[in-house]
Amino acid sequence: MFHEDLCTITACDRQKLLSRPILKRVVTGTITRDNYVTFLVNAWQHVRHTVPLMMAMGSRLPDATSWMLPALKEYINEEIGHEAWIENDLRACSADAEQRLSVPASFEVEVMVRYMFDYIARQNPVGFLGMVHVLEGTSTALATQMASLVQNCLQLPDSAFSYLRSHGDLDQEHVVYFANLINRIEHQADRDSIVHVARTVYRLYGAVLDQAGAST
Repeated sequence: MFHEDLCTITACDRQKLLSRPILKRVVTGTITRDNYVTFLVNAWQHVRHTVPLMMAMGSRLPDATSWMLPALKEYINEEIGHEAWIENDLRACSADAEQRLSVPASFEVEVMVRYMFDYIARQNPVGFLGMVHVLEGTSTALATQMASLVQNCLQLPDSAFSYLRSHGDLDQEHVVYFANLINRIEHQADRDSIVHVARTVYRLYGAVLDQAGAST
């Protein structure tokens, strides 16, 4: 099954992501409020592009993979408005939330988002599923546990963790749905594109996490 192959091929890349310093700071209780706020700002900056990226993918799918369109529609319906959760979380833990959201995205986030738009437009739109694999798989593995650790360390209210907790719970079903979807992909070029994007996004998202972890 392709999903199992994808997980196996990218296992080392995933492990490198899970060893990022900011995640170690969460586990050791040394994460700061600014680390968490920066993480949320970065999340807002890339999550708000998720629906446009899916729409771009759908608009460029060739006839051979147009069977994915109903699944994309379902994904889009699920993802609409998720950036609002992050805005609410920021307001619950940062007095300058509006100002933090008014500045341009960090270099690391901009590179990751622009890479995906470019790959969809100029390479293979199916490759976007590699990014889905990374971000949904990571959130499922970490979100709920990390939210509890961060909350205990920073003593923030429940209202500051709606994004993490909702993704940790909801994405369990999403991962199963995603696995069933990509297992239907038979064309080797499409599979290669998904693997390539997944490995690249593991590195790019690792840089995003590192930027958040570098905050004071």
